[in-house]
Amino acid sequence: MESVSLNNHKKFTTSIYAKSGLAHWTYPNWWDAIGLCMVLSMFGLLALGAKSMATPYHLGEPIAISLDPSYLPYYAFCSVLRMALALIFSLLFTFIVGTIAAKSQQARRLIIPLIDILQSVPVLGYLSITVVAFIALFPNSILGPECAAIFAIFTAQVWNMTLSFYQSLRSIPHDLQEAASMFHLNGWQRFWKLDVSFAMPGLVWNAMMSMSASWFFVVASEAITVNQQNITLPGIGSYIALAVEKADMHAVFYAISMMFVVILLYDQILFRPLNDWIQKFKFESVDDAEEATSWMVQLFRRTKWLRKCSTIFENGWDYMVNLPATFSSKKTTQSTQSLLIEASERDNSVWWSILLCLLLLGSCYALGFFVFSSVPWQETLHVIFLGSITALRVILVIALSSLLWIPLAVWIGTHPAIARKAQPVIQFLAAFPVNLLYPIVVLAIVHYGLNPNIWTSPLMIFGAQWYIAFNVISGVMVLPKDLCQTASLFKVRGILWWKRLILPGIFPYYVTGAITASGGAWNASIITEVVSWGHTKIKAVGLGAYITEQATVGDFPRLALGIGVMCIYVLVINRFLWRPLYNLATERFRLN
Repeated sequence: MESVSLNNHKKFTTSIYAKSGLAHWTYPNWWDAIGLCMVLSMFGLLALGAKSMATPYHLGEPIAISLDPSYLPYYAFCSVLRMALALIFSLLFTFIVGTIAAKSQQARRLIIPLIDILQSVPVLGYLSITVVAFIALFPNSILGPECAAIFAIFTAQVWNMTLSFYQSLRSIPHDLQEAASMFHLNGWQRFWKLDVSFAMPGLVWNAMMSMSASWFFVVASEAITVNQQNITLPGIGSYIALAVEKADMHAVFYAISMMFVVILLYDQILFRPLNDWIQKFKFESVDDAEEATSWMVQLFRRTKWLRKCSTIFENGWDYMVNLPATFSSKKTTQSTQSLLIEASERDNSVWWSILLCLLLLGSCYALGFFVFSSVPWQETLHVIFLGSITALRVILVIALSSLLWIPLAVWIGTHPAIARKAQPVIQFLAAFPVNLLYPIVVLAIVHYGLNPNIWTSPLMIFGAQWYIAFNVISGVMVLPKDLCQTASLFKVRGILWWKRLILPGIFPYYVTGAITASGGAWNASIITEVVSWGHTKIKAVGLGAYITEQATVGDFPRLALGIGVMCIYVLVINRFLWRPLYNLATERFRLN
C-alpha cells in the first residue's frame, strides 16, 4: 500500500515537473554549450574592458600605441566597447528626450532647435569642454579620458536616433492610437506597446547608422589633441592616427582589414538578429512571404536550456511593461486628456516663448562677452565668410547625396534579399574613417597640383550621405505591404508610382536623414578641411579648418566663436528649409 502511494506521488511530481517545462532544463544539448560559451565570453570581455578603464593615469603621461598588427584585436575591442556604451546611453536619451519632444508642444519648441544646435557642434568642441571636466571628475584614473571619448562618440550617435524616434512618434497612424485607447492602455503601456513598437524598425536602422558614424569620428575621440595636450587611448582610432602620422601604408591596410572583420562580427551577432526581430513590428496586414533568419537566431532557437532561461527574462519584461496601479492613468478618456493638454499648452505658450527668448538672449550675451573680450570684431566677419564657404560645401554634399541615394536606397529597400546583402556593405562603407583616405587625397593633390578647396570637399560626403541612405532604406522597408500590393494591383508604375507611393511614403524619413546629414556634414568639416599624411599637411579654406586650428592651439575664445558661427548657420538653414519640410512631412505625409 505504501509502495503504491509512493509510486502515485512520484507520477504526480513527474507530471507537474514535465508540465512546468523544467524537465528540459536537465537535458541541455550541444547548441546550449555553444550558446553558453558565447554568453560567458561576452561577460568575460566586458570584465576585461571594465578592468582596463579603471587603471591609474596621470595627465601628461604618455600611453604607448604600437603599430604592431598583433595589438589590433585588443584595440578593436576597446573601440567597440566605447561605441557600445555610447549606444546604450544614446538609446536611453532617445527614449526620454524623443518622447518628451513628441508629446509636449512646449518642450518640442526647445528640444528640437537645441538638437539642431548640438548636432552641429563638432566633436572637437565637445572634447575641448568635456575632457577637462571628466579628468577633474576622475582624477589619477584613465576613466576620465575614457568618459570624454565615450561622450564624444555619444554625440556622434544620439541626434540621429533621437530625431528618428521623434519622427516615428509624430507619424503614428490614428487607428493605432485609437486601438490603444480602446484597450485602455496607460501612458507606460502605451509607450512600450505602441510608441516603441511602431518606431522600432526605423530606430534599429538608425542605430546601425549611428554605430557606423562612430567609426567616422573614432580618430578624433581616441586621439585627443586639445590645448597642445595629446591624450591617446588604446583603440583603432589612435592606431589610425599614429599610422597617418608615421605615413605607414601597411598599418593603414591592417586597420582597414581589422575594421572589416569587426563590422562583420557585430553585424552578424547584433544587428542581423535585430533586423530579423523587428520584422514583427512592421505596420502591415499582409504577411511577408520571405522570412529571413540569421544564424545567431537559429542557434539560440535550437537550444533547450537557454531558451527556458530566457522565459525568466521575458516574464520579467512583461511584468515591467504591464506594471499595475503604479502607472495607471486616471479614469479620463483619451480625447478629454488631449483637450486638457492642448488647452494648458495654449495658456502657457506666451510665457514659454518669453522664457525661451530670455534664455536665448542670456546665452548670446554670455557667449559674446567671453569671445569678444579677447577677439576683435573684425575677425568675426572673416569667420562668417569661412562659414559661408563651408555652408556651400554642405549644400552641395546634401544635393549630390540625395540625387545618388534616393533612387538607390529605394531600389535596395524594395528588394528585401538585396537589402540583407547590402546592409553589411553599407555599414562598412559608412564606418570607413575618412582619415584612411588621407594618403590618397594628399598624394593626389600634391602630385597633380590640385586645388585643396575643391578636392578635399568630396571627403565630406563620407560623413553625410549614409544618413540619407539608411533613413530612406528604413522608410521603404516600413511601407505597408498591403499598400504596395494595392498599387501593384492597380498597375501603378513609373512616374506615377514614385509620385503617389514612394515619395510620399519616404518623405518623412528622407527629411530626418537630410537634417542629420546636414549636421553630420558640418561636423565632418573639421576632419575634411584639414588633411595630413606624414609631415605633409593640406588645409582648405573653411570654418572646419578654423575650428580645428583653434582647438589644437587651445584658443578657447576663438574656438567658441567658430562653434557659435557654425551653430548659427545650422539654425538658420534648419529654420527656413528643413523645419518647414519636417512639419509638412509629419502633417501631410503620414500613414492614417
